[in-house]
Amino acid sequence: MQLAKRVETITPSTTLAITAKAGELKAQGFDVIGLGAGQPDFNTPDFIIDAAMEAVKAGHTKYTPTAGLPELKEAIINKLKRDQGFDYDKSQIIVGNGAKHVLYLLFQALLNPGEEVIIPAPYWVSYPEQVKLAGGIPVSIITTQEKHFKITVQDLEKVATSKTKALILNSPSNPTGMIYSKEELEPIAEFCLAHDILIISDEIYEKLVYNGNQFYSIAQISDAVKAKTVVINGVSKSHSMTGWRIGYAAADALLIKAMTNVASHSTSNPASVSQYAAIAAYNGPQESIESMRQAFEERLNTVYARLTELPGVSCVKPQGAFYLFPNIQKTSDACGFAQVTDWVAALLEEEKVAVVPGAGFGMSEYIRLSYATSLENLENALDRIEHFIKKHIQ
Repeated sequence: MQLAKRVETITPSTTLAITAKAGELKAQGFDVIGLGAGQPDFNTPDFIIDAAMEAVKAGHTKYTPTAGLPELKEAIINKLKRDQGFDYDKSQIIVGNGAKHVLYLLFQALLNPGEEVIIPAPYWVSYPEQVKLAGGIPVSIITTQEKHFKITVQDLEKVATSKTKALILNSPSNPTGMIYSKEELEPIAEFCLAHDILIISDEIYEKLVYNGNQFYSIAQISDAVKAKTVVINGVSKSHSMTGWRIGYAAADALLIKAMTNVASHSTSNPASVSQYAAIAAYNGPQESIESMRQAFEERLNTVYARLTELPGVSCVKPQGAFYLFPNIQKTSDACGFAQVTDWVAALLEEEKVAVVPGAGFGMSEYIRLSYATSLENLENALDRIEHFIKKHIQ
């Protein structure tokens, strides 16, 4: 069978691949500690589960409008007003099957063949693949640890062309956990306005911010910037609802309509029961978010201190999300491995600790570790990693 050329360019998700391998080893009876998870390890709060069950019993199990229930759109609008002071109406909101799906709809509705999207590296693994699937060209800006993996206007000036259609900003970032300040975002916003570049602001980790740092949305800078920004968010990370698959975009009504048209011929609508759960998540008590955030902060501070004591490891302390992104090239070299990916594979095989190689995020010298697991698991994993390094170091 001859497949479509578009799928021949796709790179499989590194995070899903490592998770699958770890799952295979667990199924074989091995004691595997997975640090590849891109999801909170907490269960969805009870009041959200209760709302979903009530929706099922009430018969809310049918098709809904393609772009989402009006009640959920209203809850999202209220959330955006409450948290960022934004004013949107329902025509500017689309709900999808997770933020990943919403991004896919966005690129399908936005990009013509050959148009370029600027993506700072390291990046979430699906950004460039989704751009390619839409016929676009992903253009990477390689950031540095010394600059905390952030881009500047000078970086944009080097890669922006007449074909540049959009810029993706992910703050807090997956995989680095870095957060852009208002002062850092302002010149980037001005550049995008001046060059007619759409800003795609992925804010899915907005609620997971630590140690006194603060989240700021680039769309808050001005009405002009807001009009040129697509805000991407959802309940997956903030409310530990990854499996419910509810994300959304807030943007210009014309773009939202185009995304809705694409969705109408692909998924029809997000799962009805999940939408009722998301309404409860946004309208209900938010204490569970804070308790989860505090747990992640404690884990971060504990793990970061131990991780940076390991031989050759260099890491900027994350400000948000739930990942660490250390440079282990010196460690890998000292252990006698040709590439970091080989080091990662050996760590899983010998010590049964699963981490994600940085190559999938555009930075081959790094690895990503998730601290979305218990402190006990994290301490145990670091013990194993330390043992692995000491065993191999030359």
